[in-house]
Amino acid sequence: MDSRARDLTTCQGNMGENQEFNVCFQDTKATYVLSNVAEVVERILTFVPTKSLLRIASVCRLWRNCARRVLRTQQHLAFVSASGASDTDVHVLCSTLAEEVEKVFLLPKTVLAMVDCESLSGATYNYRQSIAKRSRHSPVEDLHLLFPKGCDIMGISSQGIVLTPSGSSPNPPREHQEGDAGFAIMFPSMEGVQIKPFHFCKKSISPTALKEAGLVDNPQLRVVLIFVYEAYQSGGGRFLRRILDPLAKSKALIAGGIVESVFSPPRPCCSEGAYGVVGLALSGPKVQGASVLLDQGINNPKEAEATIRRLKAAKIPERNTLGFMFACVGRGQNYYNQANVEADAFHKVFPNTPLFGLFGNGELGCDRIVKDDYTLCDTEMDSLQHEYTTVMTLVHLG
Repeated sequence: MDSRARDLTTCQGNMGENQEFNVCFQDTKATYVLSNVAEVVERILTFVPTKSLLRIASVCRLWRNCARRVLRTQQHLAFVSASGASDTDVHVLCSTLAEEVEKVFLLPKTVLAMVDCESLSGATYNYRQSIAKRSRHSPVEDLHLLFPKGCDIMGISSQGIVLTPSGSSPNPPREHQEGDAGFAIMFPSMEGVQIKPFHFCKKSISPTALKEAGLVDNPQLRVVLIFVYEAYQSGGGRFLRRILDPLAKSKALIAGGIVESVFSPPRPCCSEGAYGVVGLALSGPKVQGASVLLDQGINNPKEAEATIRRLKAAKIPERNTLGFMFACVGRGQNYYNQANVEADAFHKVFPNTPLFGLFGNGELGCDRIVKDDYTLCDTEMDSLQHEYTTVMTLVHLG
C-alpha cells in the first residue's frame, strides 16, 4: 500500500462523521496536488513575493524548479521611493526599502539608487566620526544588506531628487530640491536586454576598460545613463571627453548629469575627492530610447509640456518604460516661479510612466527622437554638455 492509500485508510478508520471524512479526503487531495502537479504549484507561486519565493523554494525539488521558472518570467521593472525625514538612523530610502523589498515580485540583478546629497554629507558620512553613533550603517552597507548577493548596486547622491511616489499605480512625480528624498529602481534579468554598470576614474580608464563595459565596439549599445562626479577639478573635463568621444561614434542615446558624489560601487584605486564617471550601459534589441532638451528658452509650463510632448513621436511602448529627468539646479521652482512644472508636464503627457532623476551641476544628453535607428545628434561634441537645461528621457526595456 502506498502512502496516499495509507492516508486515506487512516482517515476512514478515525472519522465517523461524513463531513470530517470529506475534509480529510480533500486535504489529502490538496497535499497530492501541491506535491506533484507542477502547473498548479507554479500558478500559486506567481502570487508570492520574490523574497518569500526564494525561502519556500527549499521545500522540495518540485517547488524549487517551479520557483525558478516563475523567476524567469518576472521581467517587469520595480521601484521604491521615499521622501521626508526618517524615523530611524538610516536614510528614509533605506528604511522604506527594508519594508517594501519584501513585497517585490522580481529578483533584482541591477539597482540604480539616488538620494539627496544633504543627508549623505551630513547625517551619514559625518556619522562615522561620532563615537555615540558608531553603530549606524553607511548607505552602501544598508543597500547591500537588502539585495541579493551579486546584485550590482549603483548609488548616486545629488543636490535634488526627482521621483515618482511608490504605489500600485503611477502617482504624479515630484521634484524634491530640498529635504530628504531617494529612490531605487530594480532591474531583473530580462530577455533581449543587457545592463552593465561601469565606474571609471583617471587611473582605471582605458580603451580596454571601455570595451569591457560595453561602451565601444558594441553594435547593440542603445542607451547610456552616465553620471560624473568631482567634474570641475583640474583635468576633469579632459577625462570626461575620453568617455564621451568614443560614445559619439556609436549609435547610443546618452543621458545623465554631473552629480555630487557616488557611494556605490567603490573605486579603491583613486583617492578620495578624485573625479570619475559611473553609469549603466543598456544594450540589446529590446532597448529603446528617446530624449528632448528643455533649454534656457523654455521658461513656462506651456512650453515645457510642448517640448516633452515631442517624445510621443518615438512611439515607445508604456510597458517596462521609465522616464528620466536630469535637470540643472538652476531650474525647478526658482526658474519657473512655480513648483514641479517639468515633472507635472511629463506626467500630463505620460500619465502611466514613472519619472525619476536629479538636479545637478550640469546635464549630459542630446535632443534626439529615435524612430528607426539610433544615431547620435549630428552636432559638435560640446552639445552633449549643457547648463541651465533639463534632459528628459524615455527608456524602454522590452
